[in-house]
Amino acid sequence: MDEFMTGAEAVVRCINNEDVKHVFCVPGESYLEIMDVIYDVPELQLISARHEGGAAFMAEAYAKASRNVSVAMATRGVGAANLSIGVHTALQDSTPMVVFLGQVDRKYRGREGFQEVELDRFFEPISKWSVEIREVERIPELVQRAFRVAKSGRPGPVVVSLPADILSENVKMKLYNTDAQNRNIPSEEGLNRCIEMILQSKKPLILAGGGIKLSNAEQELLAFAEALHIPVLTSFRRHDVFPNKNKLYLGHLGLGTFDEVINSVKQSDLMIAIGTRFSEVTTQSYTLIESSHRVIHCDIDPNSIGKVYSPHLALIGDAKATLSALKEKMNSEVIKTLGWKDWVQSRRKEYDNITSLNVKKADNMGVEMKKIMQRLQETLPEDAIITNDAGNFAGWLHNYFQFSLPNTYIGPTSGAMGYGLPAAIGAKLACPDRTVVSLSGDGGFMMTLQELETAVRYKIPIVSLVFNNNMHGTIRMHQEKHFPNRVIGTELGNPDFVKLSESMGVFGQRVKNNDEFGQTLKEALKSQIPSLIEVVCDPEKISVNYTISELRKIGTR
Repeated sequence: MDEFMTGAEAVVRCINNEDVKHVFCVPGESYLEIMDVIYDVPELQLISARHEGGAAFMAEAYAKASRNVSVAMATRGVGAANLSIGVHTALQDSTPMVVFLGQVDRKYRGREGFQEVELDRFFEPISKWSVEIREVERIPELVQRAFRVAKSGRPGPVVVSLPADILSENVKMKLYNTDAQNRNIPSEEGLNRCIEMILQSKKPLILAGGGIKLSNAEQELLAFAEALHIPVLTSFRRHDVFPNKNKLYLGHLGLGTFDEVINSVKQSDLMIAIGTRFSEVTTQSYTLIESSHRVIHCDIDPNSIGKVYSPHLALIGDAKATLSALKEKMNSEVIKTLGWKDWVQSRRKEYDNITSLNVKKADNMGVEMKKIMQRLQETLPEDAIITNDAGNFAGWLHNYFQFSLPNTYIGPTSGAMGYGLPAAIGAKLACPDRTVVSLSGDGGFMMTLQELETAVRYKIPIVSLVFNNNMHGTIRMHQEKHFPNRVIGTELGNPDFVKLSESMGVFGQRVKNNDEFGQTLKEALKSQIPSLIEVVCDPEKISVNYTISELRKIGTR
């Protein structure tokens, strides 16, 4: 039914129809009308961040945690440019997000108006679709299309540019019901061929990626893997798609992956890749798959297949529907004859050995990162959500922390610094009944630490861990390896994080050993207010695998 409404009202009605509960932004004069409409919509809460980059990270993580599309807003060229890092992260992580950007009035376009940027062209390379709406009556059509594009196929970010003057125009418009998402299944021929290849293999391996999360296929993956006793590796920062304590889990493929995990891939003869784009990090700089491997690649996006490796079999379809269809086709009598169980057991034993948290260092003798992971594992609820920033500290999380349940880990495959804290805020808003903890290095934390004030203002009780070694650790690691002893640009000075957090009304503590950390973490969780724990780290222990001294020896060989 057609009805009169303003452009701003149409935008908000479209957002509300998507069952979105929060909108993230830094306020801007170019979309004041949209904010004013939200004021009268109790179902929507506007979250005003301190930086557009923080707002975008919050929205991106909110989409991951809620398993729904999210919304971010910013103003014109300057706000949009700040926000762009979150759009790029959403593109690389296939996260459904719709971004509304205020634009200069139509009559000023092309005159280099105040903060004018060709926003649709600016975002085109880093979004799934970008569009500028110049006719107010087309807002329902194009905004609803934006949400449909963001959610369909391989999800991703869509950017909508809105000239400020169309938001106040009042015309007759019509909204339509939202679309149900289809779950496409590969052809019968493809499914049968997949089963044949599995039965012909000697050492099959599943590589599970973000497509599992996006289609809510964790249970189907578990059922399929257990039915055939096929081991599972997860792609970069997708640890929670398969229970890590399950005896079929062999580890993750990412930064700092142990050689024993990579050896599992080298020994396998069939790679069943489901919902992964074979990223540079996951494939260890595109060296993972060799000519001896046969590859089955299943993905909802045909453009993702063959981009890195040409598969022996391509299955175009939704991960959840495909795994269910494959399991139904399996013959229970044939499954009993599968002969790779001994190999799986030996690889899992290797995994258990390398991920053991047994350390000899006393709890009161400085920080041992493995012990920190052990304390997190012991203290946090099983369904706690962990977010993390970019940095070498994440190597200990990736290699030692055991994720047991789906939707408990949120990390950026884009490797964006500054992600951890705002991502935790977005995740907590999406899942208010769950514990949310962010992990950051001092370098990344300083990029978005102002969002602690956002957490205080909206009473969002997240726990932020800051691993402080006074350096850009990842870059220093590469620097020492390639240019040993020539330190430039990577040393950092930091404020007093505890005093800084306390000045914003945050629970703040500094810990210098493992014992202090365990007790402080419990206190932070009990405080029920935003919390910061600074963990003072030994700069010499720069990564999971190396010290600075060891890297310098490698670099001088």
